[in-house]
Amino acid sequence: MAGALGDLGVLVPIAVALIVKNGLTPTAVLLPAGLLYVVAGLIYRLPVPVQPLKAFGAIAIAHGFGADDIAAGALLMGMLFLALGASGLLDWVAKVFPHAIIRGIQLSVGLLFCQLAWKLVSTPPKSFTDHRHSTWWLAGLTVVVIVVALLLRRRQITLVFLAIAVVAMVGAFHGTVSFGPSAVHIPHLSQHAFAAAAVALVLPQVPLSFANSCLATADTARTYFGDAARRVRPGRLATTIGVANLFAGSISGMPVCHGAGGMTAHRSFGARSGGAPIMLGSVLIGIALAMGATLTAALAGFPVPILAGLLTVAGLLHITLLKDLRGSWHWVTAIAVGVTGFLTNLAVALVGALVIWWAVDVLCSRRANHE
Repeated sequence: MAGALGDLGVLVPIAVALIVKNGLTPTAVLLPAGLLYVVAGLIYRLPVPVQPLKAFGAIAIAHGFGADDIAAGALLMGMLFLALGASGLLDWVAKVFPHAIIRGIQLSVGLLFCQLAWKLVSTPPKSFTDHRHSTWWLAGLTVVVIVVALLLRRRQITLVFLAIAVVAMVGAFHGTVSFGPSAVHIPHLSQHAFAAAAVALVLPQVPLSFANSCLATADTARTYFGDAARRVRPGRLATTIGVANLFAGSISGMPVCHGAGGMTAHRSFGARSGGAPIMLGSVLIGIALAMGATLTAALAGFPVPILAGLLTVAGLLHITLLKDLRGSWHWVTAIAVGVTGFLTNLAVALVGALVIWWAVDVLCSRRANHE
C-alpha cells in the first residue's frame, strides 16, 4: 500500500491548486490520472507513475489559465505524443533539446513553484477557507521539516503531512456530503485557446516530457527492474501519455504524464509491480466518481501552509536537478534559461536558448573544420 502512495506529494498539490484556483472539477482532474495509473499498471506491470504536467501546471496556476485553455493544451499534448509514439521519432527529437536547456526549464519550473507557494501564504486566494489567517510561518515550518526529512531519506514525511491536511480538510468541512461525480464539461475550444495553450503551456512542457516522461522513465525502469522493464519503452510511454491527455482534454481535466522521479518515489516506498499503480488508480477513480461532487467545497479547507510547503519542496527538488550539469557553458545556459523563463516567458527563453545553442554549435564545428 505504501508503494502506491509514494508519489502523492507531487500529484496532490498541483491537483488541489488546479481545482481550487483554476476552476477545474475534481472528477475531471482525478479521473484521467486514475485511469492512466490503472492502464500503466496493466500494460507495463511495473510501478510506472502518473504525474501532472509540471511546467504546464505551474504556468497554468501562476497565470490563472482557465479550463478551456488547459483543455486545449491537453489535447495538443495528446495529439503530439500519439504522433511521436507512432512515428518512432522520439530519440531524434530528444537530441534537438540539449540537456542544459532541459535543466534550465526545470529550474524555471522550480522557481515558479516556489513563487506560487509564496503567493499562497502572502496573499491566500479567497477560495481557501483559511485565507484570512497569517500562515507563512507554518508554511516555512512545513518546508523545513519536509526538506530535513528528505535529506535524511525519510520520504514518508510527505504522507504524514498529507494525512494531516486530509484531517484538517474534513474538520473544516461543514457542508452537505453529496455522493457521485462532479460535473464534467466539454471544453469550449477556439483558435485563441489553442494558440495561447501552444505558446504558453505546451512549448515549455514538450522537452521535459520528451526527456523525463519518456526517455528517463524508460531508462530508470531498466536500471531498477532489468529485463522486467522490457515493456517500458519510450515510444510506448509516449502513446499512453498521448491517449491519456486526449481524454483529459475532452473532459476539461488535468493533463498528465509519466516521470522518472515518480518511479523512484514508488520504488522507495516498496512498490515492485504493476499492482501499486492499479491500486492507486482504482482509489482515484473511486474518489472521482463517488465523491467528486463534494470535493470542490471540501478542498477549500485544504490547509494553505501544507499546500505551500509541498509546492515549495517540489520546486526545490526541481532546482536540485541542476547538480548533474558539467562545464561552465552548460551551467550558464541552464541558469539563463531558468531565470529568463521565470522573469519573462518560458517559451521565449526556450526558443532563444535553442537558437543560441545551435549557432554556437555551428560556429564551433566550422572552426574545428578550418583547423
